[in-house]
Amino acid sequence: MHLAYPAVLAALLFCVGLYGVLARRNAILVLMSVELMLNAVNLNLVAFDVWLRDTLHSGQALTLFTIAIAAAEIGIGLAIVLAVYRNRGSSDIDRLRDTAESDDLDGIDNADGSDNVAESDGQSGSRDSHGQPGSGGTAGPGHAGTTGNPTNAEATA
Repeated sequence: MHLAYPAVLAALLFCVGLYGVLARRNAILVLMSVELMLNAVNLNLVAFDVWLRDTLHSGQALTLFTIAIAAAEIGIGLAIVLAVYRNRGSSDIDRLRDTAESDDLDGIDNADGSDNVAESDGQSGSRDSHGQPGSGGTAGPGHAGTTGNPTNAEATA
């Protein structure tokens, strides 16, 4: 048997899988395309193992290892896709990417450490030790001061 036949078939399988990864929008179809690419690699490993007449059959051993890794990858990948589908209602990759970018901007701190969230009481962003907006006083927890917020000592007195 010539080496060219399985090598060409493996190259075609790999190209179809690569096209599927780059062009598909559905996450399950992308996972199937990754499996096609891994099967192309497995075909090359077995073909070169037979062509080289390796007595240890290392190509076949690596193929079994690759199959085991692919099975674990598809199990974890499908679990992630199902969890995302249940939460978002879609497994479309472009929609997931768009929602991830907009969700990440909501709670990001600025370079000066202040939050992006607008204050409702008109303060400039100063907060007391409990994370509540304050007037910038220096009183700590348990001490009466100029913050205007009741502390633990004032609440128990």
